[in-house]
Amino acid sequence: MTQSPYRVLILCTGNSARSVLAEAILNRRGAGRFEAFSAGSKPAGKVNPYALKLLASKGYDTAGFRSKSWDEFAGAGAPEMDLVITVCSNAAGETCPIWSGAPVQIHSGYRDPAAATGTDEEILAVFSEVYDEIDQFMQVLVATDTTAISPQELKARLMAAANND
Repeated sequence: MTQSPYRVLILCTGNSARSVLAEAILNRRGAGRFEAFSAGSKPAGKVNPYALKLLASKGYDTAGFRSKSWDEFAGAGAPEMDLVITVCSNAAGETCPIWSGAPVQIHSGYRDPAAATGTDEEILAVFSEVYDEIDQFMQVLVATDTTAISPQELKARLMAAANND
């Protein structure tokens, strides 16, 4: 019997940078076991070009990434989520979206690389640093056997790994 992938929705406000990076990382690291989606409460309408440039430099196919509303995941026919992760930075005064429902919910905040200024190289360096931080968190998630622990244990493990701010 084949087990369904563990579905993860990664939320941010604009769905243009952090949540897209997290979606890409989890879909690559957890291929077959995890299925990641990203969305925003107030989507920017397009993925940040620096996020796409960074992902392309790491060998990702960026053709399918788009900034989308969380409404796509709330209606009838939407895939049922097992885990919802918010990636906004509370420390920066951002308002993180709140998802109601039964899945495990966790906050792992990261600074917004879309707010970076400077030369192209400096901005790309900030995107790369945030990518690395998200990647560390996703490694913990992928290393976890989600079928062998309770939702409470999963939440505790992820809270310990989260970059909460």
